[in-house]
Amino acid sequence: MGNVIKINNIKIGEGEPLVLIAGPCVIESEELTLNTAKKIKEITARVGIPYIFKSSYDKSNRSSVDYYRGPGIKQGLKILERIKKEVGVPVLSDVHCQTEIEEASRVLDVIQIPAYLCQQTSLVVWAAKTGKVINIKKGQFLAPWDMKKICKKAESTGNKNIILTERGTCLGYNNLVCDMRSIPLMQKIGYPVIVDITHILRMPGPPSTESSGGQPEFIAVLARAAVACGCDGLFLEVHPEPQKALCDASSMLNLEELEELLISVKKISEIVRK
Repeated sequence: MGNVIKINNIKIGEGEPLVLIAGPCVIESEELTLNTAKKIKEITARVGIPYIFKSSYDKSNRSSVDYYRGPGIKQGLKILERIKKEVGVPVLSDVHCQTEIEEASRVLDVIQIPAYLCQQTSLVVWAAKTGKVINIKKGQFLAPWDMKKICKKAESTGNKNIILTERGTCLGYNNLVCDMRSIPLMQKIGYPVIVDITHILRMPGPPSTESSGGQPEFIAVLARAAVACGCDGLFLEVHPEPQKALCDASSMLNLEELEELLISVKKISEIVRK
């Protein structure tokens, strides 16, 4: 039986309800971020799904130096702290550098290790040393069982507050695929598994294009499949106007579509998790 992870009053893991991690890809403005968090909280309260807010204060891994990265750690953490207090939900954001961790840990309830950086030992260890819940995304270049060694790095600090997130696997060039076997395989490591639906549907741009694409029309299909395969939660990037978003515009879920999706996946989850 795997560990059940507690984040405030939310429990994630075997026998616990399906959890949602959601929000805009990157913090664009305080008003948009706060309003989106409030609306998602209202939706999840109606549907009855525990909710953790996610948005990045700095998207350090953008594919071009010219792309918007976010407001930065100081302003971003202020906005996330306001969401914690006013919306009353735990907050999650990603760290890209060891020097960010101490400052970020003062605000974040969940520290996220990005997929591209999941094998960086110092980053994982220092994040775990905070004692906070650590969400480690599986790199697109790794097999599910490879995550066991990464968990050992975090566990070396005495911290077993770990969540693992499936983020897809490289399939040739410019495409990702989600192997649903990874859900039970990573759960066997002993930790809850979240499936990052919207990032799996990203399509990194080929050399002939300037930007990445995506397939948001498959969000519902993949979400239902992941829940049917027993994942402990869904990771969805959600925006009120995805086409105007400053990051991941071609793969985020429209906020208007969220409630219908959550109603359907909750029904599946209640059957599977019995």
